[in-house]
Amino acid sequence: MEEIIKIFKKTGVIPVIKLNRIGHAVPLAHALLNGGILCAEITFRSSVAEAAIREMGKKVPEILVGAGTVITIEQAEKAINAGAKFLVSPGFNPKIVDFAISKNIPIFPGVNDPSAIEAALEKGLTTLKFFPAELSGGYKMLEAFFGPFPQVQFIPTGGINISNLVNYLSLSNVLACGGSWLVKPEMMEENQFEKITKLATEANRLVISAN
Repeated sequence: MEEIIKIFKKTGVIPVIKLNRIGHAVPLAHALLNGGILCAEITFRSSVAEAAIREMGKKVPEILVGAGTVITIEQAEKAINAGAKFLVSPGFNPKIVDFAISKNIPIFPGVNDPSAIEAALEKGLTTLKFFPAELSGGYKMLEAFFGPFPQVQFIPTGGINISNLVNYLSLSNVLACGGSWLVKPEMMEENQFEKITKLATEANRLVISAN
């Protein structure tokens, strides 16, 4: 877990990726690495998620690959078997959290209110996804959370983009930001991997300036 937290902190941005073609996994991983992004969250919103996690992790081990939108135990099992190094879920599902803990794999469940944060703390989790970030009060809500929950680090996701990235990263309780703007499906369909590298480089520059 400590190594994953270090990578998240260093990279600052966790691309949230829906992959539709397994053939895009490896060139995408290289495109992100070339732009200074060291991790990727492959969401279970496509039929190739499991295979993409396995392919990316095996052929480009320099990138930390995790599974996102994990909403069932079956998906969690598939992700772990494929080699995912971490799991991310949109909400707080105690069964999935317990399953991940039993398998000793880091999980970052989604929360957006104090009750869910307290439920996560009861499970021993102190790094949580804040989702949907912009619709849940944005960085001002995270500022408010710092008072009662100073021990919690958040990964805000949902509505994050290049224009508000620094606002979030400037908060002491934000570890990194999740975002889909770096890797849009149409970019991969058109083989625009150089554009992905350019966006990653721009994001990386902002991360450095915010630290």
